[in-house]
Amino acid sequence: MNTKLLLTKITCLLLCCCPRLAAQDSLRTEIPVGPATALQTDMPVAPSKAEQRVERYRRTLNALIPSYNKIQFLGGMGLVSVGGGWDYGKHNQWETDLLFGLIPKYNSSSAKITMTLKQNYIPWNLPLKNRFSIQPLTCGLYLNTVFSNKFWTREPERYPSGYYGFSTRVRANIFIGQRFMYDIPDSKRFFAEAIGVFYELSTCDFYLVSAFTNRYLKPRDYLRLSFGIKLQIF
Repeated sequence: MNTKLLLTKITCLLLCCCPRLAAQDSLRTEIPVGPATALQTDMPVAPSKAEQRVERYRRTLNALIPSYNKIQFLGGMGLVSVGGGWDYGKHNQWETDLLFGLIPKYNSSSAKITMTLKQNYIPWNLPLKNRFSIQPLTCGLYLNTVFSNKFWTREPERYPSGYYGFSTRVRANIFIGQRFMYDIPDSKRFFAEAIGVFYELSTCDFYLVSAFTNRYLKPRDYLRLSFGIKLQIF
């Protein structure tokens, strides 16, 4: 009899305590997210090493994309040269061009291909009216080479040492010129955001030395006029 009474009391005690324990457990599991908790869950996850390598690879590829295209006529780099380049600097005052040109056959046995690496410096860009601007001074230097076995870097043995003194395969050049640009309206930009025309006066190392050592030469004998078009992509 006492055992039954004891079991009855224990059962009543459990029935009274279970709702209270369940309520406390629900309070623990349903605590609202406070500012501190939200801050912990929203913290950015550091990128993995693989993700960092992919991002560096993408930045490198983007840097290799030319920011403009050029077509240049004459200038000691062929009848016509085409290529692209990159502008950089605080005001994009520096440019590096890579151009490939064509020398027609003329009286030789075949046409020839040239390659030019050109460095430009543009100190000023002055805006004009109606989206036009002028770059009153462009200057720089470039190296040009001809892909042909008819030209040499070192003097052949059949010539006395120092007979020529200059390589016929690689020419160093300096230039000075001007450029006029037009900023294309947004509604008409299909392939470029700006277009420009330019001209340059240039001379090469051989012509420059000849100008100082031969007083009979006139400017037209050692200066070359070239002109071209620039398409600013971005």
